[in-house]
Amino acid sequence: MSGQSEVLKEIVSLLKQESEAIQNIPVTESFLKAVDLIHQKVHQEGGKVIVSGMGKAGQIAENIATTLCSTGTPAVFLHPSEAQHGDLGIICEKDILIVLSNSGKTREILELVELTHNLWEKVPLIVITGNPDGELPKIAEVSIFTGNPKEVCALGLTPTTSTTAMTVIGDILVVLEMKKIGFTHAEYAKRHHGGYLGQKSRSAGN
Repeated sequence: MSGQSEVLKEIVSLLKQESEAIQNIPVTESFLKAVDLIHQKVHQEGGKVIVSGMGKAGQIAENIATTLCSTGTPAVFLHPSEAQHGDLGIICEKDILIVLSNSGKTREILELVELTHNLWEKVPLIVITGNPDGELPKIAEVSIFTGNPKEVCALGLTPTTSTTAMTVIGDILVVLEMKKIGFTHAEYAKRHHGGYLGQKSRSAGN
């Protein structure tokens, strides 16, 4: 029983560390600038959001892209390595690029940004990062800082708390964008024909 008790205490500690990391995300005007820039490029100029990240950050980037899509803001996930083998062609002149990099200097992401700007020089860049002094924030129109929380991984290496913070930042951008465009239950239902969420959104819209 004592062993189980220690594990339960550790779970409580891990939850506390994760929640504190979220609460310590710096709240700055960068969020507002990012939302305004997304709105301009997508909802005013007719572009879309391209979201990218490498490794674990890439998985969070894909989640952000799909959540934006389901809430009225067209977005796609672009794998930075696949971009170098032709997928870069998904990017158009009016698009906006959001990249996730905890270090702020991920090689594949830096290469993606360079390739993007070789194709379309004026595509704006939003960076979500744990390192505001990295190379990516220096070339971005907007940089959102995660607060660089310590990873809860036992080795302090595996992206855990950092990706939690990135997920939350993505959620905030999604919610603020929904409110900015006045996204309704009816519009939600059009994008969710099947399943529980589709049924719930249609009921709420009646």
